[in-house]
Amino acid sequence: MKTSKITLALCAALALTNTLSADDTAEINALKQEVKELKEITQTLVDETSDLKTGFNYTTVDTTKSHSGLGNAASKVYYSKSPLSIGGYGEMYYASTANETGMDTSKVDVYRFVPYIGYKFTDNIILNVELEFEHGGVKDGAEGDGYVIIEFMYLDFLFNENANLRVGNMLLPMGLINERHEPTLFTTVQRPNTEKQLIPSTWHESGIMVYGDIIENLSYKLGGFTALDLSMGAGKGNNWLRDSRIGSFGDTKDKKVELGTVARVDYTGVNGLLVGASTYFDPDITMFDVHLDYNLNAFRAYGVYTQTSREDAPVGEPQKAKGGYINLGYDLLSFTSWSEKMPLFVQFESVAAQDEISGGGSVDAIETTTVGINYFPHEQVVLKADYAMKKEENNKDSDTISLSMGFIF
Repeated sequence: MKTSKITLALCAALALTNTLSADDTAEINALKQEVKELKEITQTLVDETSDLKTGFNYTTVDTTKSHSGLGNAASKVYYSKSPLSIGGYGEMYYASTANETGMDTSKVDVYRFVPYIGYKFTDNIILNVELEFEHGGVKDGAEGDGYVIIEFMYLDFLFNENANLRVGNMLLPMGLINERHEPTLFTTVQRPNTEKQLIPSTWHESGIMVYGDIIENLSYKLGGFTALDLSMGAGKGNNWLRDSRIGSFGDTKDKKVELGTVARVDYTGVNGLLVGASTYFDPDITMFDVHLDYNLNAFRAYGVYTQTSREDAPVGEPQKAKGGYINLGYDLLSFTSWSEKMPLFVQFESVAAQDEISGGGSVDAIETTTVGINYFPHEQVVLKADYAMKKEENNKDSDTISLSMGFIF
């Protein structure tokens, strides 16, 4: 009898122990889950507190990304973690020029500081703005060529890979540098004259553009914009195209604003290759270019060729222009274990901005050979040095040594 009572007591104790162990295990697991959830809530609070202090999540520039052919920093808003995006670029340089005439000159220029401001109303409606401060800015009553300007301000309506809409003042999709003019994207201190005088970069006009992919690796852009105003470029010699831009600052008061049309296609189906063509035409001008940018490991080759013709040019004014450049470079640090880059390059360029003049005559092409080197201590920072040898008619040959620094953020 006693044995039975003892056995029953032991069984009851074991059952109670098992019940307590199961309850403890369940409680411990519940506590672990609560701790995990509290950690997640704490991290969220830390992130939100950081956002309250800074105003937004910081997004760094991804130098591997470009939206619709824009520069890396100009594309930043499209990949931003926050509705508000702040980016930009800057560059300054020193140049010393020796002329055949013996008139040597030198210059130090705080060339550009350009902030980008972007805002996402939604993931599909995006504002992108570029402000530009040139030559140190401008001051009332001060002499000099400094100015402040809106270089683009547009709304993007993103629908799908094949069709998107851009409305506002924007960069025309011509050549290589007009849309990708940040200093880390080209090797020379100065932008090539082909893309300053013939494709008048930075060329921005008001209008509307559709863009997207025709098929994979084949993209298009098609737009209508305010046309060049050739009356503004009259008598400007080699700068007749450049000075005809209306942009965001041109005077259209009491003028009939004409329509210009731009079409572009680009192929990127080979790794590291961009090749394409662009065309612009308005009632007075027809312009086209072919362009190439090829990166293969440490080697890079890029260049543009363009031609322009003008209808019914007044006597004495240019009616045809042509020119181009090719830039070949190789990263010297690719032979080392260093992560930085140091491309050595040579660029050959020929620019005939007045290849034909109405009524007869022409101005010979300006030939420029430039050799130089870049150093990238960081992928967003570049130091440049180059030596440009320019040959032109009437003993105007000159050699220019230039140094510069540039950055994007």
